[in-house]
Amino acid sequence: MSKGDVIVRFNKVSFDFGHNKPILEEADFSVRRGAKITLMGQNGAGKSTLFQLITGELIPEEGRITVVDGMTVATARQVIDRDQLELTVREFFESVFTEKVYDIDPRIDKVLDVVNLTADHERVLKTFSGGQQARLLLAQALIQDSDILLLDEPTNNLDKAGIAHLTKFLQDYEKTCIVISHDAEFLNSFTEGVLYLDIFTQTIEQYTGNYFDVVAEITKRVERERRENARLAKDIAHRKEQAGFFAQKGGHMRDVARKMREKIEELEEDIVDTRREDKTIRKFHIPTQEEISGDILELKSVSILKGSKPVNKKVNIILKKKDRLLLKGPNGIGKTTLLERLASGHAKGEHVPANVRIGYYRQDFSTLDFDQTVYKALANVIMSGSEQELRSHAAGFLLDDQILKTKIGSLSEGQKGLVAFAQIVLQRPGLLILDEPTNHINFRHIPVIAAALDRFEGAMVLVSHVPDFVSQIKITQTLDMETL
Repeated sequence: MSKGDVIVRFNKVSFDFGHNKPILEEADFSVRRGAKITLMGQNGAGKSTLFQLITGELIPEEGRITVVDGMTVATARQVIDRDQLELTVREFFESVFTEKVYDIDPRIDKVLDVVNLTADHERVLKTFSGGQQARLLLAQALIQDSDILLLDEPTNNLDKAGIAHLTKFLQDYEKTCIVISHDAEFLNSFTEGVLYLDIFTQTIEQYTGNYFDVVAEITKRVERERRENARLAKDIAHRKEQAGFFAQKGGHMRDVARKMREKIEELEEDIVDTRREDKTIRKFHIPTQEEISGDILELKSVSILKGSKPVNKKVNIILKKKDRLLLKGPNGIGKTTLLERLASGHAKGEHVPANVRIGYYRQDFSTLDFDQTVYKALANVIMSGSEQELRSHAAGFLLDDQILKTKIGSLSEGQKGLVAFAQIVLQRPGLLILDEPTNHINFRHIPVIAAALDRFEGAMVLVSHVPDFVSQIKITQTLDMETL
């Protein structure tokens, strides 16, 4: 089979993901050998579900999915499954093979080198940082040496060096690759085409060209559709007014009115089902705990990882209201561990007054109970307000009545992130601790979130590897853990 031949084809594929939630409705598209494609769509549109349909983990209700015989598929998932976090590195890589691999250790070292990570094969997965886990997920997909590589948010948690390394790898990659990501610059560096999954029509549109050009093309098309629909709507309204006038005249004028109504029906059929813009969350405000003043957080030392050993370093950080501390440093240096300890009150050299409420956004969403419904998760933390106010608050984060009934574990990663932010608002914290809060979040929501964080009047500790996001928040102090 030569480069350019079609190796994946969806033909009139329909899929409903339970709870009467349609994902695809007679979707058609194809993927050619050697293509590098971006899969676009709003949070919750079903992008990860589409990957599972390609791999065969899910079966469509209608239509046909064809993957050329002999083609193998590997997926680099967004997060490591919770039940795998106790595995060692070796066990994690062995889990993707159905038969024992006798040369597994050298193969592990080879793919870890590709993702720029050094790891003891006996080390347990849960001891790695979020960025290191992201590299392990990519390496686990690469070790399968498959014909088709599916990458689900591969840049999440990666530091600048990690993203650069992954970008170079994909630019040189000669096999077929489909990528889900909200990182526009990253996508534009290698994308040759886009599959656009429309959450409103459940259809897939296929475009060729780099990411930025395709986004511009989609925007222009939406504008053309809107202008044409506006023209048709104006014409229809005018004809309805005339038809109503002629119908009252009687005689042959009623025939004229009847023909005009027929023409109106034809025009109404011509109205295009325009793609609605991906909805953006409403602007929101994070109320600050009222009864706090003075020092909210005092930090006199931090533990950083130099090699494989933790080393304590002295610092002198005091945060009061409106102070925002940015933690910097490469993957694996101990940023997430520090945030965990700050949130639990177990960090050495840390003091947070007992009365301070902490709002904690964890990158792995482990502060959420995956067995709870979204409604229950919000109702448990609301300080005051009626059920109607709770539902209105949820709707502002695109958490509608159907999602409120859904268990958190069944949500997409992006939707879990919105639940976490909705909880934080209801908690009215005095101290915010945020670990990569833009991971998995639709790029349309990020300016809204940044504005809310910038207006927050309590103290804040932030970890983020997204410079554009950080630039929208007035940072008052920065601690670079690499230079300590």
